[in-house]
Amino acid sequence: MERRIVHCDLDTFFVSVERLQDSSLVGKPVLIGGSSDRGVVASCSYEARKFGVHSAMPMRLARQLCPEAKLVRGDYDQYSYYSNMVTDIISEKAPIVEKASIDEHYLDITGLDKFFGCWKWTQELRQRIIRETGLPISFGLSVNKTVSKIATGEAKPCGERQVADGTEKSFLAPLSIRKIPMVGEKTYGLLRNMGVSQILTLQQMEVFTMRRALGENGVSIWKKANALDDALVVPYSEQKSMSKEHTFEQDTIDMDFLKKVMLTSIDQLAFDLRKDKKLTSCLTLKIRYSNFDTHTMQVKVPYTSSERVLSENVLQLFKKLYTRRMLIRLIGVKFSGLISGSYQADLFNDSIKDISLSNAMDKIRVKYGVDKILRGISL
Repeated sequence: MERRIVHCDLDTFFVSVERLQDSSLVGKPVLIGGSSDRGVVASCSYEARKFGVHSAMPMRLARQLCPEAKLVRGDYDQYSYYSNMVTDIISEKAPIVEKASIDEHYLDITGLDKFFGCWKWTQELRQRIIRETGLPISFGLSVNKTVSKIATGEAKPCGERQVADGTEKSFLAPLSIRKIPMVGEKTYGLLRNMGVSQILTLQQMEVFTMRRALGENGVSIWKKANALDDALVVPYSEQKSMSKEHTFEQDTIDMDFLKKVMLTSIDQLAFDLRKDKKLTSCLTLKIRYSNFDTHTMQVKVPYTSSERVLSENVLQLFKKLYTRRMLIRLIGVKFSGLISGSYQADLFNDSIKDISLSNAMDKIRVKYGVDKILRGISL
């Protein structure tokens, strides 16, 4: 039995939620993100994109390109609320659901053809989401995740696209290699230097050529270009928290040492958040004194995975919590209130410098290990 995989993506999700709150934004160019000149665009409307604006662009440049755009700060609590609403609607109907991000889902509806017809079923689900949430959403339907995701992109804005069995390669062939998931700017540049611009060219190449040029990553891209993808839709389950605790060999009141332990924990946990595409909204600090008395304190934070934001908060918690002036035996840090998201949410708060630093450190950690690089403040 051929698989039936649906990819759903909420169109310009943050902007669409803001338009539900303020109808005056409908039809106008909208920028969402930090308002300072050092801020970054977290999301933008299609009207703004016509001026060359895109997400992760410096806000100063975006406002120069599109001076008439409406600037909105962004409210991740609202975005999370509507995301959960959509997830609930999908989960009620679909047998297997994977929440890939705050605005993106994969559904495995293999076998539903026996009862409903997968195309009709997916159309009806999309209309229900639009009707009950007021949010525009697009979907693609095919035999695997890669083709369905690309089909969704071709269906936007607020459309639907089915790729019939046996037509996957011909559907992909005329499209730009940029359409392939995991082809970023660097890989795109390498492929263009090889004379590759269309997916058709990749389909005509031998797989060993891609392996020689890009290693195993090249093999994966070649497979996607040829509509070969057996990745499963992984059932959605939300992790509730993550934490790190350190019990010291000798009880201590060395403030510099304790600060390093807390901030190192923050760095490692923030990296885990971004790796897992999650955000936290609650930070808890735990202290156990030498007499085994244990105290905790927590603070709510805007959804984030930023070391800077979380480090500032954990140090403030420590100042409030450490009142006994006794030796400390254990210190722990916990993130809770986790949701699926991405580091893009921090574009509401972080400067380009903050984001670039975190991205650079993450690349080093992935390649060499999480403990191989620390921020200066943690030393």
